[in-house]
Amino acid sequence: MIQDKSWRNRLFDVVNYTLLALTAIVCVLPFVYVLAVSFASPAEVARGGLILWPKEWSTVSYQYIFSSDTLPRSMMVSVYITVVGTLINLVFTSLMAYPLSKPNLRGRNMILLGVLFTMLFSGGMIPTYFVVSGLQLTNTLWSLMIPSAISAFNLIVLKNFFQQIPDGLEDSAKIDGCNELQVLIKIVIPLSLPAMATFGLFYAVAHWNQFFSAILYINDNRKWPIQVLLREIVILAQSRVGDANFDQTDVQPLTVRMAVIVFATFPILLVYPFLQKHFAKGVMLGSVKG
Repeated sequence: MIQDKSWRNRLFDVVNYTLLALTAIVCVLPFVYVLAVSFASPAEVARGGLILWPKEWSTVSYQYIFSSDTLPRSMMVSVYITVVGTLINLVFTSLMAYPLSKPNLRGRNMILLGVLFTMLFSGGMIPTYFVVSGLQLTNTLWSLMIPSAISAFNLIVLKNFFQQIPDGLEDSAKIDGCNELQVLIKIVIPLSLPAMATFGLFYAVAHWNQFFSAILYINDNRKWPIQVLLREIVILAQSRVGDANFDQTDVQPLTVRMAVIVFATFPILLVYPFLQKHFAKGVMLGSVKG
């Protein structure tokens, strides 16, 4: 019986590892293809076929996208939106989640009901545009950060996380003379770093991928984030229409598209290895208590 169980376990391990390996290959293959095509020569891409390792290496596509200062400027815009926007998200979410974690807060249930209502229903694109326009945020970078300052889902999970912090720690801090804001900054936030890191990464990825909101609210192309510029570069590469800095005849639209995707994706991918360990801990701890 023991030998049969051991055989079953070995068979399970083989099947499990095989499926995981195939899944990993399927997930990694598109990234390898994008990276390989971005470094392939235009002639090799023009011949067609699947390229997983370029036979003729070339950086002409990267020279093409860096031939103007437009791309670095848009990259800095995206970095600014990501950093400042994430800080705004974490500050506003924490300031709202902490009082809602207190059962004795007056009107707490009504506020939570309003938060849940926004998860099911929204005003829509046109009313949101009127609000942003009425606040005179159009054509400013604040229009990409202020309207999305608080995520209802992240707020509720962070509230649940705060509820798990022992009340004795907060009571001892109040005895030492701390007010509610000092308790939040000195006690609650340091104990909630896994959750803050998790939601910070969620917010950062959302800001980095800003696209539709930028198209709606930003008219000045000098304020476009990298995702909007990626679309414009691809269109220019396909139509061969643009200014002198972007007019090169030895590039392929496909290689340009892949080069811009690599350039726009690589920075945010660098953040994941440093915060990945906080994902399960931060989200699961905040989803246990209601």
